[in-house]
Formats: sequence, C-alpha cells, structure tokens
Amino acid sequence: MSRLNRRSLFAALAVTSAGALAGCVMPPQQVVVPQQIVPQAGCDTRFQVVNQSGGTVREFYFSHSSLSSFGVDQLGQNVLQPGQAMSFVANNPGNYDFRAVFMNGARRDLYRVNICAASRITITGGGLIAQ
Repeated sequence: MSRLNRRSLFAALAVTSAGALAGCVMPPQQVVVPQQIVPQAGCDTRFQVVNQSGGTVREFYFSHSSLSSFGVDQLGQNVLQPGQAMSFVANNPGNYDFRAVFMNGARRDLYRVNICAASRITITGGGLIAQ
C-alpha cells in the first residue's frame, strides 16, 4: 500500500471514528450534596439527662436521627449513678436518638426526639422518657 493510500485510509478512519464518537456524549457528572441541617430560630439544643432508675448507667449515647450510628459514649470515664444528672448540648436542631447502657449491659433506647421541644431525658428502669 502506498504512503498516500495509508494516509487516506488513516484520515478516513479518523473521520469515521470522530463521527461515531460524536453520538457518544458523556452525561454531566451528578453532584451529590449532603443534606444540611437548617438551624431553627429559637431552638435551644441544651438538655439534661437524669438517672431515675435503680441502676448505674455506664454509657450514654445520643446522635441526630439522620445518622446511622450513635457514635461515642458521651459519659466517657464517668458513670451516671441513680439520682444523678448531667447536662449536654446537641450540635444541631432536629430529631435525636438516645441510648443508655447500664452496668449489667441492659440497654434502653429512645428514638426521634425533637431536641427543640425536649429539654430533659429521664432514664428509668423501663426506658427513656423525653420531657
């Protein structure tokens, strides 16, 4: 094949390939924006946890209901004896989930509490109560 014929063949292939690729348009990349929690005017996210059970609470967790896990124990090295209370501040307004774990491993959970409406979480032997 002569050099001129090869160039013509490559040019024809390039034009054909460009035409075929012109129909293949890459879709624009989709941008996923995480859901933002919009602060509510006048929302006080401070709350108190009161142990009114007969047992010692060794772990206490709370997290925004939109999260898939509770995160870290909020008591740290502390425990919550019967009759004791501790104060906390939630980072954002909205619904929160709570978990108390007793020394014997028993758990009490409470889900979807509006932190703007509740200022006290009471731990009882039967469960958690939002007030």
